[in-house]
Amino acid sequence: MPTITTNGINIYFEERGSGEPLLLIMGITAPGSVWEKHVARWAKSFRCILVDNRGVGKSDKPAGSYTALQMAQDCIGVLDHLGLGVVKVVGVSMGSIIAQQMAIHYPTRVKAMVLMCPWARCDNTAKAIFQHMKDCKARLKPDEFSLYIQLLIFSKRSWDDEEFHSGLFEDRKNAALDPNPQPLIGLEAQADACINHSVLEDLKKINCPTFVLGGEKDVFTPQWMTKEVASAIPNSKLHIYPESGHAFHWENLEDFNERVGDWLESQG
Repeated sequence: MPTITTNGINIYFEERGSGEPLLLIMGITAPGSVWEKHVARWAKSFRCILVDNRGVGKSDKPAGSYTALQMAQDCIGVLDHLGLGVVKVVGVSMGSIIAQQMAIHYPTRVKAMVLMCPWARCDNTAKAIFQHMKDCKARLKPDEFSLYIQLLIFSKRSWDDEEFHSGLFEDRKNAALDPNPQPLIGLEAQADACINHSVLEDLKKINCPTFVLGGEKDVFTPQWMTKEVASAIPNSKLHIYPESGHAFHWENLEDFNERVGDWLESQG
């Protein structure tokens, strides 16, 4: 799969399926391959483009703070390389702030947009969480850092489910074996982009169809953030998953894949 040079760095992406193009933008710490369980459904209808954001995966990891707009420009570079004009976009967590920047600054490129656990601005709690994430990355072993992230993103319902809990344990073991772990400089730079994202007043400019989703029990980006984004974007659709955390899309995998896939298919 290709690595291209755009916006001054090398960006890696993969493609799955065929049909109308669908750009998938992952969250902090995660490469594009984390979309696989969703792409299993969506690639039946769409040409899915899975991007490794700068700072993670097989893309370059330059030192220094990143911005959400900078990462949006990386994505535009991928679309330009593929000769794609307007696309549908799904962004989760940090990916949602990148998608917001695309819709604000490149409105002719975004046909419809799904924003998962988004925020338009960070309050002091959110800023502290991202700072603490940087501190944990600097001090913890990979499996220990994975546990910290799991505690942030999964709800009590998932932790209490023995089968799901067993899977979390396996994921932590695998984190210690990752042949291409995210370096500290990549995590720090992505976290800075998350902290400094502030577009609440700009969201009213977005005119593409937008579906906003969140988790009722999300302690990482609480549902007030999700609802604030939905309220600020004209005519957006909102869905909150009950008893679910930041990773509501994994905790309600089948429903989420169908709900979002059906909505995307309905958008012209």
